[in-house]
Amino acid sequence: MSDEHGPAKAFGLPDDVIPIIPVRNLVLFPGVVLPVTVGRARSVAAAQEAARTERPVGIVLQREEAVEEPTGVDMHRVGATAGILRYVTTPDGSHHLVCQGQQRFRVTEWVSGHPFMAARVEMVEEADANTPEVKARFLNLRNEAVEALQLLPQAPQELLGAVQAIDSPGQLADMTASYMDLKPFEKQEVLETFDLPARLDKVGNLLAQRIEVLRISRDIRERTRESMDERQREFLLREQLRAIQKELGEADEGRQAEIGELQDAIAKAGMPPDVREHAEKELRRLERMPEAAAEHSMVRSYLDWLIEMPWSRLSESSIDIAEARRILDEDHYGLEKIKRRILEFLAVRKLNPEGRSPILCFVGPPGVGKTSLGQSIARATGRAFARVSLGGVHDESEIRGHRRTYVGALPGNIVQAIRKAGTRDCVLMLDEMDKLGQGFHGDPSAALLEVLDPEQNATFRDHYLGVPFDLSKVMFIATANVLDTIPGPLRDRMEVIELSGYTEDEKLEIAKRYLVKRQLVANGLTAEQLELPDETLRAIARDYTREAGNRNLERLIGAVCRHVAVRIAEGRAERMTITPENLTEILGPPRFENDVAMRTSVPGVATGLAWTPVGGDILFIEASRFAGSGRLILTGQLGEVMKESAQAALTLVKSRVRELGLDPEGLDKFDIHIHVPAGAIPKDGPSAGVAMFTALVSLLSGRCIRSDTATTGEISLRGLVLPVGGIKEKVVAAQRAGLKTVMLPARNRKDFDDIPQAVREQLTFVWLDRVDDAVRTALSGDAAAEPDEQRKAG
Repeated sequence: MSDEHGPAKAFGLPDDVIPIIPVRNLVLFPGVVLPVTVGRARSVAAAQEAARTERPVGIVLQREEAVEEPTGVDMHRVGATAGILRYVTTPDGSHHLVCQGQQRFRVTEWVSGHPFMAARVEMVEEADANTPEVKARFLNLRNEAVEALQLLPQAPQELLGAVQAIDSPGQLADMTASYMDLKPFEKQEVLETFDLPARLDKVGNLLAQRIEVLRISRDIRERTRESMDERQREFLLREQLRAIQKELGEADEGRQAEIGELQDAIAKAGMPPDVREHAEKELRRLERMPEAAAEHSMVRSYLDWLIEMPWSRLSESSIDIAEARRILDEDHYGLEKIKRRILEFLAVRKLNPEGRSPILCFVGPPGVGKTSLGQSIARATGRAFARVSLGGVHDESEIRGHRRTYVGALPGNIVQAIRKAGTRDCVLMLDEMDKLGQGFHGDPSAALLEVLDPEQNATFRDHYLGVPFDLSKVMFIATANVLDTIPGPLRDRMEVIELSGYTEDEKLEIAKRYLVKRQLVANGLTAEQLELPDETLRAIARDYTREAGNRNLERLIGAVCRHVAVRIAEGRAERMTITPENLTEILGPPRFENDVAMRTSVPGVATGLAWTPVGGDILFIEASRFAGSGRLILTGQLGEVMKESAQAALTLVKSRVRELGLDPEGLDKFDIHIHVPAGAIPKDGPSAGVAMFTALVSLLSGRCIRSDTATTGEISLRGLVLPVGGIKEKVVAAQRAGLKTVMLPARNRKDFDDIPQAVREQLTFVWLDRVDDAVRTALSGDAAAEPDEQRKAG
């Protein structure tokens, strides 16, 4: 603690009053030099007063170490005066004293009124040391002190000489007690023993106990050294014995038993001949290697991996097509195309057991059941299931493993998953393949090329194993949200099966069959306690979610279940039926509403269809005009391709101005502004070309576009409607948004069969060959009344 009081003032202490420094775990004896660190403000003041007046200071032990500001009742009554040989203040504000004990004293009265502790003391004179009994005790204590120093492992010779040179019995007793490893209260007892023979006896008894401990410690130390020497001797003898046994063809029984077990395990592992030869070679290396060698554990771990790999273990279940169909229908609603493909695989495998397994890649938005579908396939095929998550993997060694030359090397995730599955024909799911990374340790997608190539994976070589492993029987299933980020060569090795978003009817069935049951169990409810009618589930899916999958729908069903659980737990209800009218209280106001009619109530607004990584969606094209010079203004975070579509649409309108019944001279007097709302979301692609064309025609002709109609398609400057992608997702989004008519490019008729049957039944499809077909279908016959500003501009 730094001294904040400055130099201590003169307090005119009487001769029998001295400043006191209370100490916690230190006892100072007369004639002994010890360092003392003071940190408390009162102790610093006492030290400064003693240093300033060149008077001794009293060093007294506290009774309780935890007391921060001790008073007289907290202190012992006996201490020692000390002269301050040196006073040092360090840069951090600490105060350090070097004190030499001078004489014992007894506190007669504690004196107050000073910024430090002070006491009136009575000095204790040393007794006569010339009696025979004192001399005898003195000689005995000195001999014991010398013996104790000799028993210490590294006792300083100077201290030994100093002890032998002491001729004062009292000084010897005090110095011995000071340097012994005694507890503070034991040293205080010695300090308070004024009678010299009694003090010599007390110190002698304490020192005798310490000498006994030192003798035992020396014996233990010597025995330990002898044991170490004996262990080294035993190690050398064992090495010699091992060499002799090797020459005689004998070996250690325990080691030989371990080698025999490994040999039997290698024989039973069903390894191919070349792999077995390699394993036996490593086993011979292990047999010659001493157990203390650093490489011993590495070779042993390597052999364990070779033994535990399923070289020849296959699934024992037989293929039952009918049972597989039942399991797939039980676990997943819809997904007919995928189920048909899985049943085809099983049928082929039943007729041709030696055929190669396909490599399927499920691509679709989150929450449509890609991962759970892999588990259902494993269950339907009777195979073990293993999963490898590829999201964020950016190191080739995570696929192929590390070479054994590295410390802590392990096989790659593929080999680890197969070992965990325990069979060579397991179902191995490679999850989130589109999220593979690429770092400076290699490209993991390149390492997967060999894994997923049916012509190469029969001899897949993991860097750790160092021997080929047959992956041709493994049924690989990859999942991804988008295909764009998967490298072309890797994508070419897989059979891509697309999973689109669910329709409202499909979501209703999935909720009834799976989601509600799962959430009832998760929230401790039964079907009797909570009833969710179909119209309630439809309202949740329609008004509170806008997603391709079902994850958010399940969360909201869980929120409803928790609401009911609170009522039942409080005893306010025993059974509840949630109607659509109750949803506002539980989930809040509807998050989504059908704003198509509102958006298309004025000329110049068209409804388009878009594809996103999480499914289809609708978007609005808004066009407006104002007096200007014929400029085209585009806003809404449009990409380059979408901007070019808008320019092509305007050019096409200008080239067909008379055919469309528009004023040819008016186009040069107006600036046209095209905006696509949700301006913070980037948008790109050519499929909004038809929607932009119809929006411009609607704007310039003053006719509104039908509010129940949406369109998609690319346009050319000749007026042709070109095909686009994502038809299934876009049409599902249109049906989900409540639209009735969808205009699609005629060249996309091939995608009609991919559209779910329930969606096809609810929509009217118009196939477009040219933009004129879109104008005839989308624009209503009557011109809308223009706003005042628009009429004035015209």
